[in-house]
Amino acid sequence: MIPKIILGKGPHATRRTIGYLFGKGRANEHTDPHLVASWNRFAPDPGRSRHRNPKDVADQLATQLDQPVRMLGEKAPKFTVWHCPVRAAPEDPVLTDEQWADVARRIVAAAGIAPDGDEGACRWVAVRHADDHIHIAATLVRQDGRRPRRDYDQRAVQKEARRIEVDYGLRRLKPGDGTAAKRPTSKEHFKAKRRCQDATAREVLRLRVRRAVAAASSEAEFFALLEAMGVNTRPKTGPSGDVLGYSVALPGDVNKHGEPVWFSGSTLAGDLSLPKIRQRLTDTGTEPVAIRPGDPWHQATAAAERIPGHLTRGDDHVAQGQLVALGATLDLLPITAPSAAKAELQHAAAAFERATCSRITADRDSARVLRRSVQAIWRHPDTAGDGSGPAMLLDAALTAVAYAMHWHRKHHHAQQEAAAQQALIHLQTAYGPIAEPALGNLARRAPGQQIKHRYAHHLQQAVPEHAERIVEDRAWDALATVLADAEAQGHDAVKILGQALNQRSLDDARHPARALTWRIQRLGQRHVPGPQAQAAMARSTALQPTAPAAAAATVPSSQPSPARRR
Repeated sequence: MIPKIILGKGPHATRRTIGYLFGKGRANEHTDPHLVASWNRFAPDPGRSRHRNPKDVADQLATQLDQPVRMLGEKAPKFTVWHCPVRAAPEDPVLTDEQWADVARRIVAAAGIAPDGDEGACRWVAVRHADDHIHIAATLVRQDGRRPRRDYDQRAVQKEARRIEVDYGLRRLKPGDGTAAKRPTSKEHFKAKRRCQDATAREVLRLRVRRAVAAASSEAEFFALLEAMGVNTRPKTGPSGDVLGYSVALPGDVNKHGEPVWFSGSTLAGDLSLPKIRQRLTDTGTEPVAIRPGDPWHQATAAAERIPGHLTRGDDHVAQGQLVALGATLDLLPITAPSAAKAELQHAAAAFERATCSRITADRDSARVLRRSVQAIWRHPDTAGDGSGPAMLLDAALTAVAYAMHWHRKHHHAQQEAAAQQALIHLQTAYGPIAEPALGNLARRAPGQQIKHRYAHHLQQAVPEHAERIVEDRAWDALATVLADAEAQGHDAVKILGQALNQRSLDDARHPARALTWRIQRLGQRHVPGPQAQAAMARSTALQPTAPAAAAATVPSSQPSPARRR
């Protein structure tokens, strides 16, 4: 059940609200509008007064609601109308008028509009014009002339809605922490529907602004990217001429006067205000971290593979910074994705946006390498080559998102956990169309049977419990190809296979051959150490725990099973 508070102002605010509630709606969606509850239980009902003109009854109702406001005259508050739609989920049972009346009374009591037993409370009505929702309208002056105490009313009605869901057996929504982006209004939804658009202008703009933030390394580049994405921008300047903020609009999105509909960055999302964007650009600026020249897909994958470690080490500020960077990475993936996977990746990025926001301050410094690699891919998306780069990064992102879901669960971030889970589902769906072509390209270059037999022998010695599954996997030829490529680069097949196995256990991997393919392909790109370095590594390895023990130490028993989700 979703309550949403809207405030109205102006001399005719109450009459406008009543006119809307008992009217046909913006798309003729209002059917049988009528009162289900009111402050005095016998307020005039424009929807059920058959022997009177409905407009006259609506005037009478608005006058009665407005009486306490008019008594104050010029001392009346700026906002005089409190409007709260309360909507049930589509799968919820249809409530009766009496049940909706109880819901309304509980909502106005929780908000401080009309506490139980308070004879001098505000005047209010609840109007129903559909099976799944009601509208509560109240005037914000009590009958005794005082202002209602409605501190944190939005939070209070949300808590009461969670209790109502339990009492009536309705779908139980996840409690939030106040960091979610503002939802599109019903007016925006109707407008998108009239235009046969899948998303509202607010949602499209939020996606494009996030992509520009992810790709930009400076404020000037941020605005240039917005222009390149077809977004109109308008700076907000102060008396000194300094730019204090910005607004964005989509070409062709106009109001009834033919004027562009502008959204400020802060109304799209709290972290998209210009001061927040400037802070983010400063935190992840061009200095002092340097990234070696190389394949940005490999560098981004290496950074993404380190995210689970950051999420399990206990530094919450670093973990939050990693989640922000992971969200920017998901924003980029649709750019180079095949058409069959593009929509799912866009849905994943949109869902995971909620998982990047919490009350924990993000330390973005630790995520500079991932951000820099993402920016490099934005500038040169053609480096994806045979498609193995996006598949490799997506494989790492799947694991990172699974760990993000566990991290939010541990911190009792219910909405963020649900968002990460939803993103994971979309990523799993997108994985096949991205990974299968890349694996097929690799498999076509598979070495001969003698070489594959040697690799199978190495696997039998290293991981006997998984060797048979790996060899029988459809990705076995692709794995043999990347092992042969690594040997061609000077790597030892046994050693690089051991490194890949030590990165994470294969116990829960549904497709262990795929997991090893991407790990070895990335490891094979690394510089081959010289003899002295190899000797030092051998001495260091001798002092380390055995491979199974080390792998087990990286994933606590309470962690999710990320590989199972692939």
